[in-house]
Amino acid sequence: MRQVLIFGAGKSASHLIRFLLKEAPKQELQLTIADLQVSHLQKFSEFSRYFKAIPFDVTDIEERQNLIKQADLVISMLPAALHIDVATECLAFKKHLVTASYVSPKLKAMHNEVAAQGLVFLNEIGCDPGIDHMSAMQTIDRIKSQGGKMILFESFTGGLIAPESDNNLWNYKFTWNPRNVVLAGQGGAAKFIQEGSYKYIPYQHLFRRTEFLNIDGYGKFEAYANRDSLSYREVYGLTDVKTMYRGTIRKVGFSRAWHVFVQLGMTDDSYQIEHSENLSYREFVNLFLPYHPSDSVELKFRHALKIDQDDIIWDKYLSLDIFSKTKKIGLKNASPAQALQKILMDNWTLAPEDKDMIVMCHKFGYELDGQEKQIDATMVVIGEDNTFTAMSKTVGLPVGIAALAILNSEICTPGVVIPVKSEVYNPVMTALENEMISFNEKEVPYTSYNTLHL
Repeated sequence: MRQVLIFGAGKSASHLIRFLLKEAPKQELQLTIADLQVSHLQKFSEFSRYFKAIPFDVTDIEERQNLIKQADLVISMLPAALHIDVATECLAFKKHLVTASYVSPKLKAMHNEVAAQGLVFLNEIGCDPGIDHMSAMQTIDRIKSQGGKMILFESFTGGLIAPESDNNLWNYKFTWNPRNVVLAGQGGAAKFIQEGSYKYIPYQHLFRRTEFLNIDGYGKFEAYANRDSLSYREVYGLTDVKTMYRGTIRKVGFSRAWHVFVQLGMTDDSYQIEHSENLSYREFVNLFLPYHPSDSVELKFRHALKIDQDDIIWDKYLSLDIFSKTKKIGLKNASPAQALQKILMDNWTLAPEDKDMIVMCHKFGYELDGQEKQIDATMVVIGEDNTFTAMSKTVGLPVGIAALAILNSEICTPGVVIPVKSEVYNPVMTALENEMISFNEKEVPYTSYNTLHL
């Protein structure tokens, strides 16, 4: 039996675990799943002969090393900052590694050593990053093989709530790590290129510089720019492309409302609030508003942000109950971002029967035989419930499929790599189609000004 070790069994791991357990008999797999809590893995009891669940503290170095020594391949679904410790030990004990996270500078620096050992450390093999890379490169390489020259590439992805479960005014619920949602867009200006012109959007303006998209069958969406689109020109072999833009999808109206939290400073994670555990939601909001001897918190909020009482955006804030006098933050020494996350989780946590939705859209502009052409490609995946979500499906299945391909020597280029080569994207994308994850492509008239980049 081939030994597969999975570190982390959180929200994104449910489909990964189910997939590998279903494949275990014919692939001769034995899974070890190590997580802080393992009680939730009882749902996989029908496959109990093929896996064992181990309560595991990632800071226990000795236990972590013992588990890695026994594995043939390690899958890390841990927080991204913890991958480097796992990777260092995988290199020391000569084990393949798969993660869904972005490659960190420290991990990238290990490339030559990993390659010298003939090991595959495959990263960015989830949804975004992951399916976005593979689907984009599959089409870009096809266009180039036909003699086409790429002039435009735009890519958008969103983890959203499915229409049948969309029951709040924000048209949004948490489908992945809430902390990452609250901190989205921080850490530097968003950078992209539009028609040969470089554009930079600082965080304080990010959510007011949105684009609009129409997805067949699902209506109108908006998108805000991801942090650094420019770095992907070289990764995708598009160094001469005139337009390169990557964005995050939301339903129309979300970004305008979120921008208010940014303006107030409620998404700041750089300092702690004294006595935050005792603050009511109302008192927390009032921390960021000017003093007035008689005006209510609601009135100060609307005046400071120039929000009319009949504006739909005002109803969005009321729906969060952020002016409650009785609900408490309950977190000691919380940053503003942590306190805001606590408030949002009251309203944006998936109910057991809720279904989420992943939407991905690519735009490929190219020249062929003297003509400008364009292909639009869209993917929509709907989840089953709040455990087997579309997010866990689109993150976990590529990880599991790629792990099997490495074990079976179908993916064998060594080093610290991401899935932009046909050796990876062809088998993984083919297998994803069998799991009902695929793109619909259509040719549309080419327009150089696809979205409203201002």
